[in-house]
Amino acid sequence: MLPETVSCPTLRVRAEKRSSVAENLLLTNIGQLVTMRGLVPRRGRSLADPGLVRDAAVLVEDGRVAAVGARRKIERMREALRARKMDLGGRVMLPGLVDSHTHLVFAASRVEEYEMRIAGASYEEIARAGGGIRASVRKLRAMPEPALERLALGRLAQFAAHGTTTVEAKSGYGLDLASELKILRVQRSLARKQPLEIISTFLGAHVVPPEYANRQREYVELLTRRMIPAAARDALAEFCDVFCDRGAFSVEEARRILTAGRACGLYPRLHAEQLARTGAARLAVELRAASADHLDQVTRGDIELLAKSSVVCTLLPGASLHLGVPFAPGRALVDAGAIIALATDFNPGTSPTLSLPMAMSLACDGMRLRPAEAIAAATVNAAYSLRRHDRIGTIEVGKQADLAAFDVADYREIPYYFGVHLAWLTIKRGKILYAREPKQI
Repeated sequence: MLPETVSCPTLRVRAEKRSSVAENLLLTNIGQLVTMRGLVPRRGRSLADPGLVRDAAVLVEDGRVAAVGARRKIERMREALRARKMDLGGRVMLPGLVDSHTHLVFAASRVEEYEMRIAGASYEEIARAGGGIRASVRKLRAMPEPALERLALGRLAQFAAHGTTTVEAKSGYGLDLASELKILRVQRSLARKQPLEIISTFLGAHVVPPEYANRQREYVELLTRRMIPAAARDALAEFCDVFCDRGAFSVEEARRILTAGRACGLYPRLHAEQLARTGAARLAVELRAASADHLDQVTRGDIELLAKSSVVCTLLPGASLHLGVPFAPGRALVDAGAIIALATDFNPGTSPTLSLPMAMSLACDGMRLRPAEAIAAATVNAAYSLRRHDRIGTIEVGKQADLAAFDVADYREIPYYFGVHLAWLTIKRGKILYAREPKQI
């Protein structure tokens, strides 16, 4: 269960108890309803079309959107008269945000590395000093499942408090069979015990663990022959990911790992071109991966190839900001016609944020995305990258009632007010997960 109170950076808010059955709701007096209905996935000009309805209402029945449109029309419906009425006071409502790249389960922060980085240490220097991903591995291996679950549960409450209703969660801080399965079991348990949707990705190929130093080929064998089949056999993951970069795994190793994953029914995703250009983006296109994530170091040729593909380019500006490196060329990807998504990359080392609205602000300011493009990237396109676009990511009749309202009068103000907590109401499958004293009439 979500806690009764959720602590946020600048305020204390109330989270409503969730009932066992979703209520029928009439959400009305919505100043701007950003439906995102239309083409899926969004690219090019369609990316900037928010599908806006002014002075709108949404009727929710049995956890799904039953009607959406002009307020006067929806309020007159017979079913609306029987629903619980909630007045949004002219606020903005979006589809529930979809965070398509997170590292949800870890044991502790790496705040000491933050200070080292401020003092000038590079990502690789920190790793050589015993920090980085391997530091998280040491801590996670030592922590039992119940403690990991308690920590992750609190993080999920924070995701909900920022308007997120669906989270992709990767393993990758275990790097041995027992610990990787431990992470995936925690994620499965959390998916059953609380309302946010969790989609699991196996990331045993994050880096090579210390016990396999100078034996990278043997670790790849372990991944392909034992770890991936175990994750797939128990239906603990839906996707397989590889950190294909300098200091991690090569293109050839990534191809082998992802091919093994696909043979076991795990669809490929890829950490690509973050620290150095390796050819990982082109591998993502070759393998028809669900997404290629980061893309800080892509070339013009890579952009053109991605733009012709169905690979979702998942941009992670929080990691660029935290590492103090240039942002990925988001504007160039959009202008070329690529499918872009936006995610937090929530993790303890390089992007310790759970706020997709903050990622939107960074994408607008640092990558020159327009507000509507950033919202599309964090909703409908993110849902497409997770193969959930038929049920989430837009506000349309028949889809899950995954909704997020923000305390602004114009949707463009969500990224405009960077670092400000504006989420006002979060609903998942018709159930209120988070609310700041909604007005009920």
